Amino acid sequence: MERVLLAVELVPVGRVVSYGEVAELVGTSARRVGAVLKLHGGAVPWWRVTNAQGELPAPLLAEAKTHWSAEGIGIAASGRGCRRAQHRADLTALGAAYDRVAF
Repeated sequence: MERVLLAVELVPVGRVVSYGEVAELVGTSARRVGAVLKLHGGAVPWWRVTNAQGELPAPLLAEAKTHWSAEGIGIAASGRGCRRAQHRADLTALGAAYDRVAF
């Protein structure tokens, strides 16, 4: 749990990653990342972690859009997520930052 939350905290403002990318970074599954965020993600920038299409569950979308707008993350034309390809975090830099502070 702590590794997932740490990785999410390290995603830069204005950038997004997928559940799978976080999972690969910390050595777990994408489903586990989603479960951790659902149960414990309120204190981290959960809106920066989406599915591979840049979408989030419908109940989270309105709040996520507010955060995305404040961070300059574009909303997808469909309205169901963000423009993930344009705002994807640099995974190499994220991995290096994680390695510096990981347990």
